[in-house]
Parts: sequence; C-alpha cells; structure tokens
Amino acid sequence: MRAYISVSYSNRKNIKNVLNVITEVLQDTGIIPFVFVDAYSFSASEEKQMMAKAMLDIDSSDLLIAEVSDKAIGIGVEAGYAKAKGKPVIYLRHTDAEHSTTLAGISDYQIIYQSVEDLRINLGMMLRQITGKQKPPL
Repeated sequence: MRAYISVSYSNRKNIKNVLNVITEVLQDTGIIPFVFVDAYSFSASEEKQMMAKAMLDIDSSDLLIAEVSDKAIGIGVEAGYAKAKGKPVIYLRHTDAEHSTTLAGISDYQIIYQSVEDLRINLGMMLRQITGKQKPPL
C-alpha cells in the first residue's frame, strides 16, 4: 500500500516534524509514504509536466493525505483528483490553522491535531482502521 502525501511546497520546511510523524506512522502501518514535493523539482515553466507526474503518482497510490495547515491550491487539486479516482482522502490540519471547507468537504477522514504526538496517535488509529490492521501487542 502507498500513500501520496500532499503538502504546501512553500511551507514544507515549517512542517518537517509533522511530515516525519506522518511518514513514521505510515511505515509502522505497512504503508509506503510518498511526498511529492520531496521527490521532484520543477521549474515554473514545467507546470504541465509537474501536474502530469502528480496525477501518475496519485494513480499509483492507494490513498491521499492532505496536510492543509497551510492552504495551497495544489493540495486541493491533488485531493480532488484523488477523490475523483476513488482514492480515500485524509484531511489533516493543526487546530490553530484555518479550516479548508472545500478540502474538508471532499475528505473521507479528518484529523484536527494539537501536537505531533496527538497526530501520531490519531493517524495511527485511523490508518489501522482503514487497513484493518490491529496495533501490535507490546
């Protein structure tokens, strides 16, 4: 299983800890994380190539996680494309961030987190529910 993680390119460095938690939780659940903004670099004139690649990567993923603590049109486009392709969409945002009505409206699951530990716990529970995997015994 593979998860496409959609984040704001301009805010990527500010949510490093959040992305680390998301990727760790995905890996713990047996899901391969894929962060588009970390995988490629496109120039401003390569917008068609960028979106074609994004759509191919979403097509080869099983779900999309949209971290929208920093709103970005690209996240909405990617999430809308994933939803149109029948992929589950998970909406994540920090409690202090502005709510995205459009993205929340198309999401299948939502997590509004207060801290990275809160995110870790709730995303782990959600992914285990989605995948049908139980938490391993201690």
